[in-house]
Amino acid sequence: MNWAGLYTVVSGVNRHSTAIGRIWLSVIFIFRIMVLVVAAESVWGDEKSAFTCNTQQPGCNSVCYDHFFPISHVRLWALQLILVTTPALLVAMHVAYQQHQEKKLLVLTGHGDPKHLEEVKKHKMRISGSLWWTYICSVIFRLLFEAVFMYIFYVIYPGYQMIRLVKCEAYPCPNTVDCFISRPTEKTIFTVFMLATSGICIILNMAELVYLVVRACSHRAQRDSNPPSGKSSSYSHKLSTEYKQNEINQLLTEQDSSLRDMLRRNPGLQEKSDRCSAC
Repeated sequence: MNWAGLYTVVSGVNRHSTAIGRIWLSVIFIFRIMVLVVAAESVWGDEKSAFTCNTQQPGCNSVCYDHFFPISHVRLWALQLILVTTPALLVAMHVAYQQHQEKKLLVLTGHGDPKHLEEVKKHKMRISGSLWWTYICSVIFRLLFEAVFMYIFYVIYPGYQMIRLVKCEAYPCPNTVDCFISRPTEKTIFTVFMLATSGICIILNMAELVYLVVRACSHRAQRDSNPPSGKSSSYSHKLSTEYKQNEINQLLTEQDSSLRDMLRRNPGLQEKSDRCSAC
């Protein structure tokens, strides 16, 4: 798995995230991905070869191993990290779309020189409007993925512990056989550490969700308590008045044109109107 490529893509969101989001991303890559790449793969590297049972029955060892280890810890953690970091890509795509729209606006207004276009990529996007909803959805999906994977670990490995001795009765074992796991204490320590960091990420996601909602509510309350100034209101009133006047002028123009068409089709009406005007 090329974790460096994933880090390059996801770290682009770091500039547009909140402070809590930047802490979450640091925890993901320092305490989870680095530990998974550096230590966890070597710890679980012998889980299949060192899993032994006190029988020589062909196939018994493999069946018992598959029964107690339906999926490798390392692969399950890798799948968890991929799914947890994927929602951040939604924010990255939304930010890229907004930057593209800003570039188009600059080009249309005659400021499409390379210097201005490069500044669009560098400035931080404000989390508001549609971007706020995208960011909120990404945080919710991260929370759901973390909670689901913690539940999966609990179901597969009750108590999040690696037991030393397991008893297997699956076919083709001749009877109940004893199977032994290599270095169960070390594997339990790493399992607890990875799940503890997952719990920290859940807390950070919940804190970020609450922070975004509270900040949005406070901004809305400030807008409600501070109505637009008299200058802006008079300007909007002037615009609305001009708009109504334009509508009236347009209606009068349409009536004049319809009246001319009517007189053109009926010359008798034209003569009567001329007599009335003469009177």
